[in-house]
Amino acid sequence: MKLINRLLKYLREVRMELKKVQWPDKREFVVYTGVVVVTVVIFGILFWGLDALFLKILQLVVKR
Repeated sequence: MKLINRLLKYLREVRMELKKVQWPDKREFVVYTGVVVVTVVIFGILFWGLDALFLKILQLVVKR
């Protein structure tokens, strides 16, 4: 019973804290999402290129 009371208290406090959060409006949400998507694509291309480069280097080293 004590555990349930602690859990309920925790959930009430979480709800109170979430009410204090300043949520982004639709425009900000779209902009932030676009920034995240573009960043992920850029880093994905970067890591793909580095992986291809290291693979070629490794193939040259192993071939000899």
